Amino acid sequence: MIDIPGININFHKNSKRIYEIKIEDQIIEKLLFSFNKFDLTALELKPFSRFTIAKSLDDLTKPSLSEVMKNILTDRNTGCFIISPKIMNTKLDDNFFVKFSTAIAYLIGNPNHDSMTDKYYARFQVKHEDNSDSYLRKAYKNMDLHTDGTYVNEITDWLLMTKIEERNAEGGETAMLHLDDWEYCNELFNDPMGKQKFVWGSPKSKNVNYKVEHSVFSEDKDGKAKISYIDQFPQPQNMSQGNYLQKLSDCLEESKKKIITKLPVGSAIVANNHFWLHGRKPFKENRSLIRELLRIRGSFN
Repeated sequence: MIDIPGININFHKNSKRIYEIKIEDQIIEKLLFSFNKFDLTALELKPFSRFTIAKSLDDLTKPSLSEVMKNILTDRNTGCFIISPKIMNTKLDDNFFVKFSTAIAYLIGNPNHDSMTDKYYARFQVKHEDNSDSYLRKAYKNMDLHTDGTYVNEITDWLLMTKIEERNAEGGETAMLHLDDWEYCNELFNDPMGKQKFVWGSPKSKNVNYKVEHSVFSEDKDGKAKISYIDQFPQPQNMSQGNYLQKLSDCLEESKKKIITKLPVGSAIVANNHFWLHGRKPFKENRSLIRELLRIRGSFN
């Protein structure tokens, strides 16, 4: 990995497939100055402003941070990094992390439209009480391993998730699984059912009023497995499809190769959506629990 002044890049303590990128204070201070020119309304309504703040981050990191991030994400051996300020301070509020996440996303590629919020990003909370129609906000349920974008027409090459806030939280660790580490990958990938078209829909909260059809597995340019799967959204049309999906779900959750990590507040985890699956462990019950996350997903440019 190349050396960038003001940026510390190392393997994550839990896996050599995941890089940890820490940005030192001198760059963060300059970013704060650059970001102050734009409020969130400007970023939401003027798409070109998102490229402007992305360039401000890239200009502060020479050699180019954008090249480093793209190289990590497109390398099948890694494909994931966690990026954050090296030191958290009171100047770094939620507006900063929305802008920081935006800059990272637009250096990587082109974010999709997020129909859940009708923006290029989504912010959502996980709390003690929940009446939603998906596992996304259910604090005390395990969010099983999955990929994003299974129910939309847009290409979803990568996913970014930033933890903006967390209070009174015990548990809720991030779970990650790389396809090449998964014990059951070859078996499920080579099953003809895995290449069959499935119907995929979504609950009302996603604000997507159409269905798509695609297989669970496909191949990359080297013939290796790619996956597009989430347990809640496939709509099996027969017994064979239903049983295959149950086996797939069981084999993912039974995997001993999952990487479990606690994501600190202010950190963004970015992963290749074709060969990394992600999930979340349940929280310990607490009436005062609150976690706020930001999500951006998109394609490479």
